[in-house]
Amino acid sequence: MTNWLVTGGKRLSGEIAVHGAKNAALPILAATVLIPEPVELKNCPPLSDVEDMCEILRTLGASVRRSGDTVTVDTASATHGTLPDALSHRVRSSIFLLGSLVARFSKACAPYPGGCEIGNRPIDLHLYALSRLGVSFSEGDGRICASVDRLTGAVIDLDYPSVGATENAILAAVRAEGETVLRGAACEPEITDLANFLNACGFCVHGAGTPTIVISGQSGGHGVSYRILPDRIVTGTYLIAAAITRGSVAVTETDPALIGALLSKLEACGCRVETFPDAVRLTATDRPKELVSVETRPYPAFATDLQAQLFALLSIATGTSVITERIFENRFRHAAELKRMGAQNEIIGQTAIIRGVKALHGARVTAFDLRCGAALALAGLAAEGETEILYAERIDRGYDRMDEAIRALGGQIQRKEL
Repeated sequence: MTNWLVTGGKRLSGEIAVHGAKNAALPILAATVLIPEPVELKNCPPLSDVEDMCEILRTLGASVRRSGDTVTVDTASATHGTLPDALSHRVRSSIFLLGSLVARFSKACAPYPGGCEIGNRPIDLHLYALSRLGVSFSEGDGRICASVDRLTGAVIDLDYPSVGATENAILAAVRAEGETVLRGAACEPEITDLANFLNACGFCVHGAGTPTIVISGQSGGHGVSYRILPDRIVTGTYLIAAAITRGSVAVTETDPALIGALLSKLEACGCRVETFPDAVRLTATDRPKELVSVETRPYPAFATDLQAQLFALLSIATGTSVITERIFENRFRHAAELKRMGAQNEIIGQTAIIRGVKALHGARVTAFDLRCGAALALAGLAAEGETEILYAERIDRGYDRMDEAIRALGGQIQRKEL
C-alpha cells in the first residue's frame, strides 16, 4: 500500500512532457501477438498496467524487454492462448488479447477482466463482435474460452461505440478471410493509433477514427518500430492541476487536437489556454467560473477519464456546476472523498451538482480508482493544509511518477510506502 501526503497552497509553474498513452499502449501490446517478429514500441509508458500486460505476454511465451521508454516484444516463441488469472484480473485490458490470441492460435481462454471498480462494464459486445467473425465461446469457473476453425470477415453492427469491442474486433478481423465492415465503431484516438500500428505492420485497416471501419483480412504481418501517441488524459490532468492551483504550466510532447472538449471547458472556467503544434499552456489567476452543464460522452465529446479531475476543479468554482456521467454508472466515488475536504456536492442518479466553495482543506481520503486518485491529488494541491491519500498506488496505473512531476512544477507531494 502506498499513501501520498499532499501539501496545498503552492502555485504550479513550469513545463512538463507527457508520456505515451496507456489506453493506446495496451491494445497495441495485445496486437503484437499477431506478429511473430520483433516489434519495437517507443514512447511506451512504464505504468503498472502496461508492465502487467508485458508480464502477461511473457507468460504466453513471448520475449519482452524494456529500455527506457522503448519496449521490444517478440511473440515468435509464444506457445498458447491461456491467460493467467491473477495478472488478468488486475488489468481489464487483458480482454483485448482474446481477439489477437484466437486469431493467432485459433483458441484462447481468459478470466473475466478486472481493473478499476467504476461500474458495470460487460464484455457482451466483445463477444458479439468476435462471434460475427465465426468465434464460438464456452464459459465456466469465472473464465471464458474462445475457439474458431476459420475466421471469416463479416458485417458487425455495434449497438454502442464500445472502445474495447471495437479494438477486439479489429484485432481478430485483420487475420480473417475476406473483408470486415465494423459499423457503430468507437472513434477514440487510441483506436486510430492501433489501426496505424497494424497498418505499419502490413495489415489493412481503413476508417479508424470514424464510425465505420473496414478491415481487409490477411495472413501477413511483419515487425516494425512504432511510436505510441501521447496520453490525452495525462495532458488534461496536468492542465487542470495548473488551473486548480492558479498556476501556469506548459504541457509538451502532446497533441492539443486530442483534448478540444476539455480545452473549451477550461476556457469557459476563465483560464487562458494557448495551443501549439505539440504543446498546450494554461494560465489561471482567479477561482474558476462554474460550468452550467458538462456531460461525459464518447470521443470527441468530454472524456469520462477527465470527469473526476474537472469535478475537483469545479469544487472551488465561483458558482454551481452540473456534471452528468453518461459512460459509467459508478464514477462519482470521488464526490464523497472531496466532501471530506470541504467540498459541497450532491449526487442525483448520474448527475452531480457541485456548489463551489472558496477553499478546500486537507483531509484523509481514499483513492478508490485511478482517476479518483488523480482528482484527490489535484484537490490536495489546492487545499489548505495536508491531505493524505490512501491507496495512492492506484494512481500509478495511469501516471508515470505523477508525484515527481508535480514536485518538479513546485507542488508538494510525498510518497509513503507502507
